Amino acid sequence: MSSGRVLIVDDEPTSRITVRDFLQMRGFEVLEAQNCAVARELQVGERPEAAVVDYALPDGNAFDLLKVFRESDPGLAVVILTGYGTIDLAVRAIRQGADHFMTKPVALDTLATLVERLIEARRDRRHMRATKLTGSRVIDPFVGTSRVIRELAEEARRVLASESPVLIRGETGSGKGTLAQWIHAHGSRASEPFVDLNCAGLSRELLESELFGHEKGAFTGAVTSKPGLFEAADRGTMFLDEIGDLHLDVQAKLLKALENKRFRRLGEVRERQVDVRLVAATHVDLAARVRDGSFRTDLYFRVHALPLKVPALRERPEDIRVLAGQILVTLATELRRPGIVIDPMALAHLERYAWPGNIRELRNVLERAVLYSSDARIGVESLRFDEGAAPASTLSNHDADLTLAELERIHIARVLASEGARGACCGPPRHPPQHPLPEDQGHGDRPAWRVLSSGTARSSRLKFLGFRPKSMETAHRPAARATWRAGWPAEDFHATWLDSRGAHRGDRRGAERRPRRPRHRGGIDRPL
Repeated sequence: MSSGRVLIVDDEPTSRITVRDFLQMRGFEVLEAQNCAVARELQVGERPEAAVVDYALPDGNAFDLLKVFRESDPGLAVVILTGYGTIDLAVRAIRQGADHFMTKPVALDTLATLVERLIEARRDRRHMRATKLTGSRVIDPFVGTSRVIRELAEEARRVLASESPVLIRGETGSGKGTLAQWIHAHGSRASEPFVDLNCAGLSRELLESELFGHEKGAFTGAVTSKPGLFEAADRGTMFLDEIGDLHLDVQAKLLKALENKRFRRLGEVRERQVDVRLVAATHVDLAARVRDGSFRTDLYFRVHALPLKVPALRERPEDIRVLAGQILVTLATELRRPGIVIDPMALAHLERYAWPGNIRELRNVLERAVLYSSDARIGVESLRFDEGAAPASTLSNHDADLTLAELERIHIARVLASEGARGACCGPPRHPPQHPLPEDQGHGDRPAWRVLSSGTARSSRLKFLGFRPKSMETAHRPAARATWRAGWPAEDFHATWLDSRGAHRGDRRGAERRPRRPRHRGGIDRPL
């Protein structure tokens, strides 16, 4: 990358060529103009970072050009040169917005050093302005030790060496925006602006104005010219969240800006040049949007150059412990609750929840828990989940790749979680399933234990799927109430009793009325 792009405006060819050659030797990219009209065209189309302008020009003077520059690009650094330098002229130039005033003949070393410093200051201002809302601290998106998060980290490090667009896929709240900021902060454009825009819910006119800007009078209410986010992200990274919701008319203009690195503001005839790396994110299937005609095929293949998939939180339950710890540290500072910790039972409960809202929902649950807990320890009673956020039986794309036994275990865990049970899946099943899971029909206020048929079949099937009972309590013999490894309370079984042989006793009273063990004929525990 060059030291910067400089526009030289001077009607004297000898003076203009001398400055041009010296700046090119110092690594600058130089544009030339001999009058105000050409200078305006180059400033709009090529977007220089600095301009060196002679005061006297054939069709105006430097002050006329300075006014146009400030309306089009307020951050453009302008140095005015003149052979008739006076104190009054210098004061007037500075008051009208010039960054520096020099008299001819100018020392070329001094001019080059001055231009370089003005460009660096311009870039610093743009970087601070563009990243003010996103914050300067970059969060690590690869917290955890799970296989899927390690694979994502390896793939993300590979895309850093490229300038091609990146498409981040993942469910809502899974951390797509955090990954986009990490890619920018660790890439070659880290010192340049990072600008983000959520495309969801914005109209076509507003989206186009936000992305590309508009000229004065382009539409009702456009009383002044406004630069777009593409101009603000020049030489940096543009992050478009929920790109699947982008309007078709805006998609065409975005594709041209990505391929040609040129665009027009709303209401403008001349094209502008921009150098932006695109990072896009979506939670929808863009390929399906292409098939139904709501997303352009050419734009899909343009943004799909480097795809990354952020795993859902339920796909990495082993990382919840570390994630919860980091979130609690942040919340303890924000909510002024130093030293707050989470109880192991509550942590086990978090690890077995389905998390339809992913990491965002985890933070919400922990924030509520910090507020609801009366002491420095968060217990199970302080956890408040978002009921109705997603059906427990809804299968994700990840679930579709699982075996029948794994789907059965996930379904049982989700139903138990929705009922408030604290049961535990204790690892994968030991054998492949022989029969499908019976439909959960529910029964009054006891839907959780109706996931399986009653009696020995239920107990045997739970063990078969990896749910392991603890030793039977001895408070009620010979019929002891079942408890489970993660500490399910007895009331979670709604007074459903298991005798010492595992037979279902229902509402029977007394050991003398214990039913005989049922005989199976092709039942759930025995293959047909």
